Amino acid sequence: VQLQAFGGGLVQAGGSLRLSCAASGRTFSSYYMGWFRQAPGKEREFVAAISRSGSDTYHSDSVMGRVTISRDNAKNTVYLLMNKLKPEDTAVYYCVASTKNSVGNYVKREALYDYWGQGTLVTVSS
Repeated sequence: VQLQAFGGGLVQAGGSLRLSCAASGRTFSSYYMGWFRQAPGKEREFVAAISRSGSDTYHSDSVMGRVTISRDNAKNTVYLLMNKLKPEDTAVYYCVASTKNSVGNYVKREALYDYWGQGTLVTVSS
């Protein structure tokens, strides 16, 4: 599985940005998909995840209410719409995919995800 994320850039605080991640392979609908981010000097952290059908979504507390994850299985693409961006949202955002059959309570853990994209930089200016 290859993941290619794009859509990052420079945005002012309060603005919006939509990240996209295109996945290779013909079984995209069988993957749990998600996003992590890593801010300068900080550890990587979970942002959001979405179930195979898109019926279930998960968000970190830090982005709850401001970020929406969605997917289009026909296009092999997962999206991350970010609104009301803050300078602390500045980070490299990584698209991830899990091919594991059982997710359980691990959806927010890095170890669940088998594949990682190259990352796209989001910079929020104050």
